[in-house]
Amino acid sequence: MRGEGKPDVCVIGLGYIGLPTAAIIARVNCRVTGVDLSQSVVDTINRGEIHIEEVDLDGLVQGVVQRGLLTASTQVVPADVFVIAVPTPFEKDGNHTPDVSYVMAAAASLAAVLKKGDVVILESTCPVGTTQLVRDRLAALRPDLRMPGLSSETPDVSIAYCPERVLPGRILEELTHNDRSIGGITSRCARKAVEFYKLFVRGTCVTTDARSAEMTKLVENAYRDVNIAFANELSMIADRMGLDVWEVIRLANRHPRVNILQPGPGVGGHCIAVDPWFIVNGAPDEAKVIRTAREVNDTKMHHVLARASELVEANPHATVACLGLAFKANIDDFRESPARFVAASLARKFGERVRVVEPYAQELPGEFSGSGALLIDLDQALETCHVLIVLVDHDVFRVVPLEERANVVVYDTRGIWPDSPVGNLMPKLRVAS
Repeated sequence: MRGEGKPDVCVIGLGYIGLPTAAIIARVNCRVTGVDLSQSVVDTINRGEIHIEEVDLDGLVQGVVQRGLLTASTQVVPADVFVIAVPTPFEKDGNHTPDVSYVMAAAASLAAVLKKGDVVILESTCPVGTTQLVRDRLAALRPDLRMPGLSSETPDVSIAYCPERVLPGRILEELTHNDRSIGGITSRCARKAVEFYKLFVRGTCVTTDARSAEMTKLVENAYRDVNIAFANELSMIADRMGLDVWEVIRLANRHPRVNILQPGPGVGGHCIAVDPWFIVNGAPDEAKVIRTAREVNDTKMHHVLARASELVEANPHATVACLGLAFKANIDDFRESPARFVAASLARKFGERVRVVEPYAQELPGEFSGSGALLIDLDQALETCHVLIVLVDHDVFRVVPLEERANVVVYDTRGIWPDSPVGNLMPKLRVAS
């Protein structure tokens, strides 16, 4: 513990959540060690630089590193508070089974330096019951320490779960201002965690039990997935009927109690496209709507690919530009991205006819290798391509005026160009002039 009463903190995992979290904590004068398995990531951060794209993060990291408040390492070090922010992907069994091995490995890595009075907080999105599994792992590795919920005496350490709720592009602001649900193994654990979060969170910190907090995170993302699925299913129905889904939604949303979301080519990112399956895995017989929503949103990717393929085949000599690879606008995160899936699939099918415009990429991802597809800028696409397939609504795409796309075929999966000659009505295919 530092002289002014601020805890020393160890953040395990320096990805899209871990690094901003570490920097935010360091900003309030806590000494923070960020831990990552990648030596390249560690070296980058220790130079005061960042390896991910996020608004204002570069300046913050540079500042706290220069002040000696944030240091990166490949090894866990002793601390007063440990924050676990590592990935929770699927098992490679094809059944969307949650893989918590990274979380368990993080728990094992900190066990050796754990001491009486420490607080362990899991932030990774996890299946219900994972925080208790972390407690059990620590108990097995450190039988000399009393763990919460396993002893009638006052525990030596506190263990809690506190998920993030952030929007890429606004992570620093939302880490600071959003409310937090903090679930402890015991009420005492939750109170200890709240004391820590109040150092840097201005939103309300609400306490609950760990299992409820874990489920809350999954429910938040499943709720959004279900609502997006309605919009995406509606878009496929409108497509079949030859209707403009954007016009239908615009008119329906004039009802005072209707607020339909905007459809797209699917759902991406490491949260909404993944987390609902954790609920399905935990209650497969009951999670009927949640499972269906996931399937609808996954189906939408294949629907877009099929329609885009029809468009390319209907214009046999045309060069095609796929606009965007990210899973949402104005970020460099391509994880689980439907745009990336569609673009890569088209590249494998149509080869050198395909171009990709992604302002947040320096090179095409590995799955494009050998396809002949090229990464070009937007101006090149507008000047040389005959078909434009809008997959991401980046701001730079939104502002392209009609006159620059008036003589090309457009398939707009995001509804950003309603004034295009073809717009988003796929039945109206035509050969580019």
